[in-house]
Amino acid sequence: MSVTAWLAVVAFLGAYALIATERIHRVMAALGGAGIMLLIHATDAKAAFFSEHSGIDWNVVFLLLGMMVIVGVLKQTGVFEYLAIWAAKRARGRPFRLMALLIVITALASALLDNVTTVLLIAPVTFLVCERLALPVAPFLIAEAMASNIGGTATLVGDPPNIIIASRGGLSFNDFLVHLAPLVVVLLVVFIGLCRIMFRKSFVYDPERAAEIMRLQEREAIGDRRLLWQSLTVLVIVMAAFVLHPVLHYEPSIVAVLGAGVLVAATRVTTQEALEEVEWETLVFFAGLFVMVGALVETGVIGQISQAAVQATEGRLGVATMLLLWASAGLSAIVDNIPYVATMSPIVAELVSANGGNDHAQVLWWALALGADLGGNATAVGAAANVVVLGIAARNRAPISFWEFTKYGLIVTLVTITVATPYLWLRYLT
Repeated sequence: MSVTAWLAVVAFLGAYALIATERIHRVMAALGGAGIMLLIHATDAKAAFFSEHSGIDWNVVFLLLGMMVIVGVLKQTGVFEYLAIWAAKRARGRPFRLMALLIVITALASALLDNVTTVLLIAPVTFLVCERLALPVAPFLIAEAMASNIGGTATLVGDPPNIIIASRGGLSFNDFLVHLAPLVVVLLVVFIGLCRIMFRKSFVYDPERAAEIMRLQEREAIGDRRLLWQSLTVLVIVMAAFVLHPVLHYEPSIVAVLGAGVLVAATRVTTQEALEEVEWETLVFFAGLFVMVGALVETGVIGQISQAAVQATEGRLGVATMLLLWASAGLSAIVDNIPYVATMSPIVAELVSANGGNDHAQVLWWALALGADLGGNATAVGAAANVVVLGIAARNRAPISFWEFTKYGLIVTLVTITVATPYLWLRYLT
């Protein structure tokens, strides 16, 4: 590697260490790291701001912005209070039942929407219901972020890396359902069991608060019915446009921004009120992170790591599949899985072609998808949903540290990737 590449690695590791240890605020660390990358010419303005492969992913930034505005307007209607009471009553105030219910809801929603949109919608409900039952909110938010990454693995639109994989591999929405959805169902059952063990100290049942919840009427929580129907109409249209992306060809970011604009223009909500719930720190953090990872792409660091992994397989499909699965999980834990998949997908395409390009060789695409999507659970910055959840928690004065998330994420990733290994081997390689 060149001197610039080595300097980029040092800068990235330094910024990552500051984010992990929380010596300084994560936004400062990300922006500082991005600034150093520009200073040492590991990347430049054109690559950082305009490159599709190594720059800021504006689709992600504006998708987040648009959905944050929509969620901010929805919050004023009282619908999240309604959902919180509904969920708590269905769980009869039992903490573990409540977490299991929220996990299933989050996973199902993430399969149809992108996982970032899902956590933006479910997090406000979580804060309200945990407050009602006097429960610590951090375990629930962590579980939801991970459930969104697991559930999003099942479909083409569930996780951004899947969209990249589908485009490069010529895969359809139904391909993901047939090949990955069955495994995701198993992983969700395993994940719920893990949560029962990992968060067992948080499941403290309070009979008095549970009784209070059961006496509540959720309909009374709705404060503005007209605004609620306007907001839900826009939200349904936005969700439908997400699902119909292969037909409409509108990027999710465009749909989200248009939906937010229509909602603000058509209601009595002021611009200031609509922007109050926007997590500006999260958006800036993403920008800095994209620039840093993009610099590693520009200097060839990620490409060299990927090429080394390919050379190590020596043309053996089984070895390539297993190495791709586990290496993708490890690398996606360190860098955001979106630029990683963007870098790795051309190499996987060559591997698939070299192995005949038939249905048998398609296992390599599923290995990449599972490794990248499930590996995103390993650390607090491994997936966009994780970063968004941490940002929401900090904004609501219930901060979740990097290591609080990561100590659970490493366990979940190790277990889910271990479960995925025999699935791929038995279904495609025997």
